[in-house]
Amino acid sequence: MAEIKNLKDLQNTEYGLKKIFEDAEDFLPLNGTDYIELYVGNAKQSAHFYKTSFGFQSEAYAGLETGMKDKVSFVLKQDKIRLVLTTPLEKGGKIIEHIDEHGDGVKVIALWVDDATKSFEETTKRGAKPFMEPTKEEDEHGHVIRSGIYTYGETVHIFVERKNYDGVFLPGYKKWSSHYNPEPVGLKFVDHMVGNVGWGEMKKWCEFYARTMGFAQIISFTDDDISTDYTALMSKVMSNGNGRIKFPINEPAKGKKKSQIEEYLDFYNGPGVQHIAVATNNIVETVSAMRNRGVEFLYVPEEYYDDLLDRVGKIDEDVEVLKKHGILIDRDEEGYLLQIFTKPVVDRPTMFFEVIQRKGAQSFGVGNFKALFEAIEREQANRGTL
Repeated sequence: MAEIKNLKDLQNTEYGLKKIFEDAEDFLPLNGTDYIELYVGNAKQSAHFYKTSFGFQSEAYAGLETGMKDKVSFVLKQDKIRLVLTTPLEKGGKIIEHIDEHGDGVKVIALWVDDATKSFEETTKRGAKPFMEPTKEEDEHGHVIRSGIYTYGETVHIFVERKNYDGVFLPGYKKWSSHYNPEPVGLKFVDHMVGNVGWGEMKKWCEFYARTMGFAQIISFTDDDISTDYTALMSKVMSNGNGRIKFPINEPAKGKKKSQIEEYLDFYNGPGVQHIAVATNNIVETVSAMRNRGVEFLYVPEEYYDDLLDRVGKIDEDVEVLKKHGILIDRDEEGYLLQIFTKPVVDRPTMFFEVIQRKGAQSFGVGNFKALFEAIEREQANRGTL
């Protein structure tokens, strides 16, 4: 398969993204993202934030009341997106070490599979470092089998097989009922998750996903594609065979000033998940609701919209409404997409969210990169880290 280095190559290829997805070796069928687990300093307060600001609903809980003595986890759900927020209950231990080193951040990207044992065997025999041997967990509602491998930094993938389980989330958890459940904001599923890695490590981790999980590289951006007058980065997007799991991998590139990737690596103290992209069917309504609930988004100058229709062609949305909310628009040969990025949602300038609505487009908004990174640079300048 020929490498697609930029959006122009993607548009000119006779195959397109569907063919590239087919070229991925699907020896490891993945059904989708099962859950994302964040290690946080205070899970109860974090849960309140994600419910209030992002419209997540209470789903499950594990802690002292359920027999879990060393940690507490609150599980939130919105449509097909599930967040698990975990905080240690005792001093010392790996969770506290993780929070001390990285701050609040993603520890686990859990992937829904039909066979967690086979998934473990297929990945480890290809060189993945084991994190969790296949483990059967059961209660009165059936059983779940989970296994796991390490990826970049301290991030791990856990394979979740739940076809023989009809309980709430996982064994050991109970239903979390709450009278406080703000309305959802329209988030549907995880579109992609972006990892930041260190200098010269992007190729290594892309090869890791290709070798151990059968992913294909669907697009590649160099520092010529992703740069401003001051900073630059490089990125490759890896996808599994059915296209349901997409992992862009970023690394820093040389620039006049410190890039957003360097800033992330400095404050996270190593590689990790930079942002979670969540899909919606109506980005204007979703962003409006989130903004009204206190979520802060990156500022986009009004000049971005001056020649918008000349750049992207006809769109269904009112440009003035998009301008009001700072929503970015880009087009590829399949259609167009709308996207917007929050400011960091944790104290350190590390993890943030992207809200994306795809109207046919399968790419990642390359036409918006310059505007996006200039917006991030303005925030870096405010923080004194540019």
